[in-house]
Amino acid sequence: MTIEAATLVEDGVLTDDVRYLRWTPIIAGALVAAAFAFTLVTFGVTIGLGISSTSPTWRDASAALSLLSGLFLILQAIVSFGLGGYIAGRTRGDIGAVRDDIGAGPNSKETRDGLHGLTAWALAVLIGAGLTAIVSAAAINRASPSFAMENRTSAEPLLSYELDRLLRQSRRPPNVDMGVERAEAGRILMTSSSHSGINADDRTFLIQQVQTLTGLSAADAERRADQAIASSKTAIAHARRSTIILAFSLAVAALLGAVSAWAAAVAGGRHRDGAPLPEWMAIADKFEPRITAR
Repeated sequence: MTIEAATLVEDGVLTDDVRYLRWTPIIAGALVAAAFAFTLVTFGVTIGLGISSTSPTWRDASAALSLLSGLFLILQAIVSFGLGGYIAGRTRGDIGAVRDDIGAGPNSKETRDGLHGLTAWALAVLIGAGLTAIVSAAAINRASPSFAMENRTSAEPLLSYELDRLLRQSRRPPNVDMGVERAEAGRILMTSSSHSGINADDRTFLIQQVQTLTGLSAADAERRADQAIASSKTAIAHARRSTIILAFSLAVAALLGAVSAWAAAVAGGRHRDGAPLPEWMAIADKFEPRITAR
């Protein structure tokens, strides 16, 4: 968005020091929104309202808990971005009166306040995305080499528990690397969520692999393989459901956060000027006394 200079009359002299966007209130609102959102998300994860988790116990979570977690994500976005937008609108200087008088229209000040809130929202979203990327990169870089070798297939860590149970044996020879076998078994188990499921050849190979690596009988190896296939299909379905809820919740939270930031910035601008709010925002008047003419 370009920054436009406006013309201001001061003591009969035209100046160009008034700008359409003022970055100090925008940055302040964005930082407050990002910090408040981080606090609320951390609190939600602490009390168990996380959209997804790497823990196998998360697969036992009900759909209602997933929906409740998504609802919490949306509500915190509305509150956080609303707070940031309000600060951006409230701290913006009263620079619109002159421009309104020279033909910009009665709603130009409201529009400028709303754009400040919307810009603060966009900056807060970028800050959150950047922090998430940095934390994720740091977590990957700190991973040990053995962990990286073990996770060279997309089945890890989603099906790590199923692979552990599938290839578990009472006595394992020391210094034996089973990374290749885990990766191959993981790729086979990942096909369990397809429409046709695991084909017969892959199922037979998986049973033979389990029998060879664990020393189980053919019947026990077949039983263990079938249990792993069923568990993997359920785990993948739950992960897909959580991913869909997460993506939908993030999209709705971002859109409603933008609306909240715009409306809160307008409310903040009106509170700054002591003006009454529109009827649909009149509830915000309870937080600020209205300036009355003397």
